[in-house]
Amino acid sequence: MFKKVLDYAGEYRRLTYRSVAVLLLGVTMSVLPFWFAYQLILPLLGYGSLEPAGAVWRVAAIAVCGILYARLYVRGLTMSHQAAYHTLENIRISLQRKLEAQPLGTIQEKGVGVLKKMFIDDIESIELLLAHAIPEGISNVAVPVIVYIAMFFADWKLALLTLCSLPLGFVAMGVMYKQGTSKMGAYYGAAQKMNSTIVEYINGMEVVKVFNRDGDSYKRFETDVKNYRDFTLDWYRVCWPWMALYNSIIPCTAMFTLPLGAWFVLQGWSTLPDLVLVLCMSFGVGAPLLRSLSFLSTMPQVNFKIEALEQLMSAPPLQQTDRPFAGKNHSISFEDVRFGYQEEEVLHGVSLSAREGSLVALVGESGSGKSTLAKLLVHFYDVSGGAVKIGGQDVRDMSIESLNDQISYVSQEQFLFNMSLLENIRLGKLDATDEEVLSAAEKAGEASRHAFAAGREQSCTVAGGDTLWGIARRYNVAMEELLRVNPGIKNPNLIRVGDRVVIPC
Repeated sequence: MFKKVLDYAGEYRRLTYRSVAVLLLGVTMSVLPFWFAYQLILPLLGYGSLEPAGAVWRVAAIAVCGILYARLYVRGLTMSHQAAYHTLENIRISLQRKLEAQPLGTIQEKGVGVLKKMFIDDIESIELLLAHAIPEGISNVAVPVIVYIAMFFADWKLALLTLCSLPLGFVAMGVMYKQGTSKMGAYYGAAQKMNSTIVEYINGMEVVKVFNRDGDSYKRFETDVKNYRDFTLDWYRVCWPWMALYNSIIPCTAMFTLPLGAWFVLQGWSTLPDLVLVLCMSFGVGAPLLRSLSFLSTMPQVNFKIEALEQLMSAPPLQQTDRPFAGKNHSISFEDVRFGYQEEEVLHGVSLSAREGSLVALVGESGSGKSTLAKLLVHFYDVSGGAVKIGGQDVRDMSIESLNDQISYVSQEQFLFNMSLLENIRLGKLDATDEEVLSAAEKAGEASRHAFAAGREQSCTVAGGDTLWGIARRYNVAMEELLRVNPGIKNPNLIRVGDRVVIPC
């Protein structure tokens, strides 16, 4: 897992390594005062003598170690955070490039909430691993290991006693990981669903209010939020007791050393100076050891998120080339096309053609594949079999920009960006003049009106059983009345065509 993340660090990987070295010195400074304390305690027990000058410089050394520890720890964390934030930048750039190469349909299926959570929350959570878990975890483990080795040389029996609390703490930690990980998939699934619902709810508030769908929409929003709350509380209920248990046991290195060590001294199996040394040094390594283990609770979460990121990045890219459009004409042909969503195939060898200049209608019930064929034509997805061609050229054998220059596509899912309707329409052709945009709006309105008059209102049906042309017509009437009362009103979100205010549909 560490290698996967550090691969994205690039040149800043060395900065991470330097931060580990600085933090190692810092943790060493936090342990040394206990060695000086042992030297101060030993004469009080009758072992050797201590001059006032010796006591003063040891007390001063303890103070200096404390200052050095603070400065080195801050410096090490500063370096690790610099490396971490640059690594997160590299991860986001890599993810962006992967997403840009994927089919638009695949991106839409993931949902805005999932992508937003992935780019912001999940990647941001990796900062804890890079800036803290790796440098602090390594340094806070390495120093206690060295101290334990030294204690074994002093008295291996007492050193073993200081380790007796670790197995009990690790058992509690293992139970927490096992039970917590079993619920982690449902927890993150609920979080992704809630994020998607929140984004969709906020983005669709205007539509919800217009069509009086606030009850149904808010109910789904409320349900997803409560589900996330329930999954979160279930996860913490499982983890909290075991987390409290191992946080209490692991740093308590004197749990067995003090009573049994004292008995060893009385039996003559160990000496009192060795017991004092082991106790002092075990107190010194208790805090670093607990800090290092505290990061282990984040490992399953970070690992889960890294795997989710890699799964998102591993989606196959859209098949395309840099070649321009080179078709003989604009005739369209579907040749034995096969396609499926996820594992389910929905198009089973479809073949059809539409000659240039002809009008072809695809008629069928909902779910029969009409929209899927249209999306394959504009290369929202790659076909799993067969080919889609324009003028004899496979859509996969040209760039997506060249394809967009040849096709105009209006989806039944409407997307309005935070800009005027004039600019929303202009997105289809960025260099279009205002007159061209207004002409397109008029033609769109005429097309919707003819579809309504011909009884094909289902093709323009929106929420509440209404039609786009019906909405636009009533909106025009309302806005005409408003302009009649207040001719000076200005609204950048409306399009003025002659003496009419229209919404294209």
